Amino acid sequence: QVQLVESGGGLVQSGGSLRLTCAASGSIFSRYFMDWYRQAPGKQRELVAAITSGGSTNYADSVKGRFTISRDNAKNTVYLQMNSLKPEDTAVYYCHRTGTNYWGQGTQVTVSS
Repeated sequence: QVQLVESGGGLVQSGGSLRLTCAASGSIFSRYFMDWYRQAPGKQRELVAAITSGGSTNYADSVKGRFTISRDNAKNTVYLQMNSLKPEDTAVYYCHRTGTNYWGQGTQVTVSS
């Protein structure tokens, strides 16, 4: 059983920054591939960024150059640093263990114009 708890969402103006945090349970977190998804109202959930156990990363085209995914295995934590935020980034952001049905509860990010 893996539990994922997100934090760090909120309301920010366009051009601002937020850092999302996902705290994970599990003694072998360092082996997990992890990712962040988001879901805007009326839209499908979409992959935002992913990170392998070795630290390789991948991003959706819409966030490349603005978002950075990282991890701290000592803290069982994965982060999503979001810079130059745009109103279209407004969504609920979810932490997810890749290839499983383990999801966090989500954290709301709202970017005002």
